[in-house]
Amino acid sequence: MSAAALTPELQERAHAWIADDPDAETRAVLESLLEQAEGGDESAVAEIADAFSGTLEFGTAGLRGRMGPGPLRMNLAVVSRAARGLADHLVGTLGLEEPLVVIGHDARHRSRDFAHRSAAIMAAAGCRVQLLDRALPTPLVAFGVRHLGADAGIVVTASHNPPADNGYKVYLGGRAADADGDGVQIVPPSDAQIAASIEAVGPVLEIPHDAEPEMIGDALVEDYLEAICALIDPAVLPALAEVGGGRSVRIVHTAMHGVGTETAVAALHRTGFTDVHTVGKQADPDPDFPTVAFPNPEEPGAIDLALELARTVEADVVVANDPDADRCAAAVLDPHLGDWRMLTGDELGVLLGDHLLRRHGYRGTVANSVVSSRWLGRIAEAAGATPATTLTGFKWIARAAGIVFGYEEAIGYCVLPRVVKDKDGLSAALMVAEMAAYAKAEGTTLVGRLDALAREHGLFATSQLSLRVTDLSDRDVMMARLREQPPVSLAGSEVAEVQDLAEGSVETTGLPATDGVLLATADDARVIVRPSGTEPKLKCYIEVHEEVAAGADDAALGAIRVAAAEHLAAITEDMRTALTGA
Repeated sequence: MSAAALTPELQERAHAWIADDPDAETRAVLESLLEQAEGGDESAVAEIADAFSGTLEFGTAGLRGRMGPGPLRMNLAVVSRAARGLADHLVGTLGLEEPLVVIGHDARHRSRDFAHRSAAIMAAAGCRVQLLDRALPTPLVAFGVRHLGADAGIVVTASHNPPADNGYKVYLGGRAADADGDGVQIVPPSDAQIAASIEAVGPVLEIPHDAEPEMIGDALVEDYLEAICALIDPAVLPALAEVGGGRSVRIVHTAMHGVGTETAVAALHRTGFTDVHTVGKQADPDPDFPTVAFPNPEEPGAIDLALELARTVEADVVVANDPDADRCAAAVLDPHLGDWRMLTGDELGVLLGDHLLRRHGYRGTVANSVVSSRWLGRIAEAAGATPATTLTGFKWIARAAGIVFGYEEAIGYCVLPRVVKDKDGLSAALMVAEMAAYAKAEGTTLVGRLDALAREHGLFATSQLSLRVTDLSDRDVMMARLREQPPVSLAGSEVAEVQDLAEGSVETTGLPATDGVLLATADDARVIVRPSGTEPKLKCYIEVHEEVAAGADDAALGAIRVAAAEHLAAITEDMRTALTGA
């Protein structure tokens, strides 16, 4: 792109933004970019053009994007309009009198500023606002919406995104939602209605923000801890420790430079898990995330420090939360490998679902997203529960009628939906600890429990292929290529079925229409391809199913796992070729 691309219209829009920007920092950034662009700096031209190429819209996780000036960035102006638009939706569109709104934030750059400005704007617009008094985990707001009977909740967070990003997650509850959606993230038509209210907001500098919200903190945290800690029977752990040799389960925890340490450790200690070792370099909030390339436990290398500590202290399990603590990951010593490894999101989801069904007697709907493993559905049916498949994202999973447990492969787990109707990495961490305690008392491991489930239901193994793009149009090109020329075979097995999920319906695919393609092979492998809702990626979710004899010994099962890994790798390469044409 050349300097000539900075058109008069683009210049005019940029100057208009500066004139209506309440934030001196972003005004200065845009003024500098304009000066560079007018001097011929092509990168400055490209940045301005991109920042003004559209408007941030509510997606899978609400608003989320890179921070900076412009309507396609996260900044105080965008946040101010979102806050006023949400208030207008509650007070105007829905006609609610003094709607109660709970607002929280993580520890990212500008999160506190965005949350406090949102609170002041919504209070001035006729809402009763309760603002969390410090950076706290996202599940506290999801809990607060239901616990306090609030009509809406906001969390300023970008979850596990890179340091330059921020976001805005919105929940509806109380008088603004039906029973299935109480305390759940927004879905259509609410997202479009809120977007329309945001679009109707006038100049940012004219938005009143002179009202004071109520501050909350310790009382809500205490109520939350009491609610999730009730999951654990205090009489069970001493007995398990005695059976397991007298030592309670030893846990390594990392908060990934986020806000989870204090609440996670408090919950573990209260429920009897006192042998907890935190990863010191990652325990305190740091918005720059200095020890990881991406603050996501799923990313390669992200939990290396935790694994190092686990080997040193001879831990039984590693528990990792993402920076806003709504996700949970676990790593264990795998006897098949003789080394530590991260459980996949599907493996942990299957273990949690199985544990809640067997140990806690859960009955009702057990839900997972369409891109998650089919394994849990088999287990749920065998246990007398009702399996359900939903669209991707907890805004859909949590709405499953009669849900008692839900998960998505992206390490999101809802183990107590009557308390938090969203993914919650802290209550999930308690269940991981309890599962590890049971496994230790029984002389096995979490991998051993997966082996038992494989002998009972067959082995389901999953992996992902993520193709990151710099231009979002590249995702469209790859999706079009797949729809026009789907592969005829994968890893040597015929593709027996191709479903375009965008053309589907509840009657044809069991799901509302969504942008995705499903491929199923004759040997029961499955691939689902869809654009990411939170990152510039095209994602392929790959699953293979391998039969396992009921009496298969460890050696035989190990061989089946190796075969499954090879099968996944072969499909991955075939899909890479099919999507990229290379």
